[in-house]
Amino acid sequence: MDYAAGMPIDPRVFEAMKPYFMADYGNPSSSHSFGVSARNALMESREKVARLIGVEKPEEVIFTSGGTESNNLAMKGVAYRNKEKGNHIITTTIEHISVINICKHLQKQGFETTFLPVDKQGVVNPEELKDAITDKTILISVMYANGEIGTIQPVREIGKIAHENQIYFHVDAVAAAGKAPINVEEENIDLLSISSNDMYGPKGVGALYIKKGTRIQPVTQGGGQERGLRSGTENIPGIVGMGKAAEIAKEEVVAEGKRLSQLRDKLIKGVLNTIEHSYLNGHPTKRLPNNANLRFSYIEGESLILGLDMRGIQVSSGSACTSKTLEPSHVLLAIGLAHEEAHGSLVFTMGKQNSEEDVDYVLEVLPGVVKRLRAMSPLTPKEMLR
Repeated sequence: MDYAAGMPIDPRVFEAMKPYFMADYGNPSSSHSFGVSARNALMESREKVARLIGVEKPEEVIFTSGGTESNNLAMKGVAYRNKEKGNHIITTTIEHISVINICKHLQKQGFETTFLPVDKQGVVNPEELKDAITDKTILISVMYANGEIGTIQPVREIGKIAHENQIYFHVDAVAAAGKAPINVEEENIDLLSISSNDMYGPKGVGALYIKKGTRIQPVTQGGGQERGLRSGTENIPGIVGMGKAAEIAKEEVVAEGKRLSQLRDKLIKGVLNTIEHSYLNGHPTKRLPNNANLRFSYIEGESLILGLDMRGIQVSSGSACTSKTLEPSHVLLAIGLAHEEAHGSLVFTMGKQNSEEDVDYVLEVLPGVVKRLRAMSPLTPKEMLR
């Protein structure tokens, strides 16, 4: 129940990758037949990723090592290349830590950042975003959906505002790609980051869509691969895997989304109806189909994780990228939760291998774990223990 931290490779993806480790090991920059074979695989994979996100020109897709590198290339690349036009960036308080840390890095180099607040369900107000724009604003970066609380943002509306003001619009779609239909053309997106492993592809591979005409500067220099924007010999096995994962996601996103939504809703309803003082974090309907972020009063999420893990259920208390700190999730604090409320939250994320039986098992086990931990907690009101 923790598919946000990592997904298994789809067996079909693994089979597609295998030849490129030993048989078709060529470098796509080589002129001989081995190089041509690798280059063809690279082009085909680029087309598959482009189709997943509604890109008409596959050359607008650049392969990277993952979502974090894609965010770095998008945000630093636009900031450095367009600093003569302005130094102001707009983002939100619930972005992935990679985006937040990029903004902090740019602030040290003279750029200014406005961190927009969100409402209690984690939604950005487009009107507040519009009011934050100045004549120095060069970039707006808002995630498609939040991987912790599942809330989906009004991306199309934000993109329209950005384009009306001639500002580049970057979207971190790592949590959403393969789970929700995305079309960069229709949603007014200039740059979009995605990750292979978040849609059953291999780890260590990602992509960045860069709309033609977007002025961007490379972050690394080298041999000029990927249109000179991401130099370095391409990871062909990983890229082939990402291409296959994108192809499968394109075919299955609607049906799988419907299936996961039913499991998600059953889990949420079951928890809220059987465990008192339990609550849903995030938007009740505008959320990722596989995400259920739930909080439980009077207990710590880390204790719940350990208690459930002992019963064969794996969940998380927030983003795996921020789990090294004991601080509560910045996302949960941003939607107005107190520290103790944020600490008492769990993130359930489901995937292809999950079934209704898994949800039933969680609903069977979770109430007992919560009850046992509340009995041990000094925060639990005495009347609840009678």
